[in-house]
Amino acid sequence: MLKYDTWEEQEHDFPFPSDSETKGAMEVLQWAYDYYGDELVYACSFGIEGSVLVDLISKVKPDARVVFLDTGLHFKETYEVIEKAKEKYPSLNIEMKKPALSVAEQAGEHGDELWKRNPNLCCQIRKVIPLEETLSGASAWLSGLRREQSETRRNTQYVNKDNRFKSIKICPLIHWTYKDIWRYAHKHSLPYNTLHDQGYPSIGCQPCTLPADWASGDARSGRWSGQGKTECGLHQ
Repeated sequence: MLKYDTWEEQEHDFPFPSDSETKGAMEVLQWAYDYYGDELVYACSFGIEGSVLVDLISKVKPDARVVFLDTGLHFKETYEVIEKAKEKYPSLNIEMKKPALSVAEQAGEHGDELWKRNPNLCCQIRKVIPLEETLSGASAWLSGLRREQSETRRNTQYVNKDNRFKSIKICPLIHWTYKDIWRYAHKHSLPYNTLHDQGYPSIGCQPCTLPADWASGDARSGRWSGQGKTECGLHQ
């Protein structure tokens, strides 16, 4: 089986058709669940890409494991769309993964509003470590990364060796554009985070997310604005 430890020993030619109706996404998902089965987990942020990927996953594996990293700092709109997803896909196993420290406990150990003073440590505590725990029993994980999203994601492949989490990271949506995502969401009447209608193309924790500066051409410009930070640590 292709795992992190066997990556160097195996060929990595994955001829998924990027010109198919879903630009390879359904083919990638079918292969991934056939290959990894219950050892595959989807870490979902429930942004618009998440809404699309959850719908695609439900067609391939209706009882798939979907994990949301519940930092305790998300927008209410994010929690609302998760509840809508649970209603629409009752067979999916949607888990709310919380960090070891509550927001109050984190403040007690590191001071109030750690995200303002040390956002990397805050992300480490509330996102990175919980994902490490989630992936400890998984051979591979799914992500909704798209190449178009940012320069740091431009070279993402369908199947990737993930050195950060010592896992295999599978990204079915790499060739989808933002317009592709929305066309699919509207065509299939998917529930989505209503903050997208208010200028938020990328949505994370409430204290660290602003509407995007569309003039910059960077859909993620509202994340950690002014802090010199572009990723939470999950995709580095």
